[in-house]
Amino acid sequence: MEIARLFDLLELYKDKYSGKKDAFAAKEGGSWRLYSATEYVEIANNVSYGLLKMGFKKGDKIATVANNRPEWNFMDMGMMQVGVIHVPIYPTISDEEYKHILKHSDARILIVSDELLYHRLLPIAEDLGTIQKVYTYDRIEGAPHWSEIAELGKTAQDVMIRGNLVNIKQTIQPDDVATIIYTSGTTGLSKGVMLSHRNFVYLVLEIKKHLNLNIKSKALSFLPLCHVLERIGGYLYQYMGVGIYYAENIEKIGDNLKEIHPHIFVTVPRLLERVYDKIIQKGKDLEGVKKKLFFWSVDLGLDYELMGKNGFMYETKLSVANKIIFKKWRDALGGNIQCIISGGAALQPRLAKIFWAAGIPILEGYGLTETAPVIAVNRPDPVHVKFGTVGPLLGEEQQVKIAEDGEILFKGPNLMLGYYKDDAKTKETIDEEGWFHTGDIGEWVEGRFLKITDRKKEIFKLSTGKYIAPQVVENMLKESIFIDQVMVVGENEKFAGALIAPNFEFLHDWASRQHIHYRENRDLIEVPSVIERFEEEVQKTNKLLGQSDKIKRFQLVCEAWTADGGELSPTLKLKRKFIANKYKWRIEQIYERWVEK
Repeated sequence: MEIARLFDLLELYKDKYSGKKDAFAAKEGGSWRLYSATEYVEIANNVSYGLLKMGFKKGDKIATVANNRPEWNFMDMGMMQVGVIHVPIYPTISDEEYKHILKHSDARILIVSDELLYHRLLPIAEDLGTIQKVYTYDRIEGAPHWSEIAELGKTAQDVMIRGNLVNIKQTIQPDDVATIIYTSGTTGLSKGVMLSHRNFVYLVLEIKKHLNLNIKSKALSFLPLCHVLERIGGYLYQYMGVGIYYAENIEKIGDNLKEIHPHIFVTVPRLLERVYDKIIQKGKDLEGVKKKLFFWSVDLGLDYELMGKNGFMYETKLSVANKIIFKKWRDALGGNIQCIISGGAALQPRLAKIFWAAGIPILEGYGLTETAPVIAVNRPDPVHVKFGTVGPLLGEEQQVKIAEDGEILFKGPNLMLGYYKDDAKTKETIDEEGWFHTGDIGEWVEGRFLKITDRKKEIFKLSTGKYIAPQVVENMLKESIFIDQVMVVGENEKFAGALIAPNFEFLHDWASRQHIHYRENRDLIEVPSVIERFEEEVQKTNKLLGQSDKIKRFQLVCEAWTADGGELSPTLKLKRKFIANKYKWRIEQIYERWVEK
């Protein structure tokens, strides 16, 4: 059967996947707890009945702040069926953002995952006065548990309630709002993106055409479910009958991959960069022939071209590398990976090349929360892959044109309905002809592959009049194993500079081999030989850049950049304004304006 609204997936489970034992799975007490398709449908229905009994109506809002877990989906579908709009919120934002979203969204109740979030958000909810109750997914003494909603529905399955649910479902149209997702943003307060059932369903039906997944397949989920990329992945898995296994946490992803042997997962480039860096570090620890074979294989993989373009001799060598080295990479990811979907930021072409060479296809795509999110994506078929691009448009109904200033403009069935309670911003973003202004700069490659070159708002001008596209330079610098994160600076200055957050895990190991003594990172980044080593890495990149793009001076910082620290958004994008303010004196050192007091 085809689906038109997201909750039609429940009918699909009943009709097509009724015997599925692992619709969802999560670790409970050290073991995987499986939820069958039958359980999923029953619990979601009970949530719907419970919400109706509680007086919820079509158009009401419920906010959730939670880690990835099966219960997220039970509530999500339970809400959808009665027309309640789901407002999922990142667990890593500031109190100010929580206050803004909870108030702006008009949420009636809030559901949080654990005790820490409960004690943090309960006072905020009480202070707002608009949140009627705060529930939890974990059982916490004195806190209302989410299951109370389902239990209420279970005991309220009278004819009237059942009839109301049937009638309400019939009134819900594909273009009705299904969710409001507040964009994390890198500056200012978040905007509420209204996405419809059609927005998601269109993408699900298009993406499934390109993936060979079925009821026996498994997916590992670890990006936050409030991230629109992971969310579309979840709906896609459900449509294709894939078992969804939720990782315990970021640190346990490696263990979970080996436990469940997934066929697919969704990620952001940052995590792939970390995986690659750890692999390279292990290679550096090898000795003799093993070390030579390892880096021979890596060098081979970095030269990989699709469809045998490297020639017969290369392919012969690659088959050897796959047997002795790359097989271990595949085993580390569970041994069954058919593809990895990457989005949210630019993927370094070298990573795409080497993973494809290793038999691990990475499908880089592009989109925004406002496009639910997929606009373009590379396919599993190498004919439809171009390294360094985000691939062809996903569907025939989608349109992209490049404006005169290089901005990517978009039209399609997956374009948002608008920003919640912000008509002015909606009209500013979607012009009179219906084109959505993405804010990204791009170009076509070979007439069909879309390439993203930078964010329109992030491009800046030097005092010389030359424009700098910082993301291009940053992604090149991050190819160094010494560099974890970097932000290019220099607006209205004579030259481009950079703030560099080292890969401290690797740097500590390197410093030990160099017999460098230090007490803490603050001391380490001031060691002349360390600065000289980073200078070498910067110069390697400078050789590949035009004169105005070259990094003339840089400063190292003594801590990693994280979402918790405020330097990154919840989707792991640089919060440039925050970083510039935090390291103002470092930037002034770059331009020799800082004077020690």
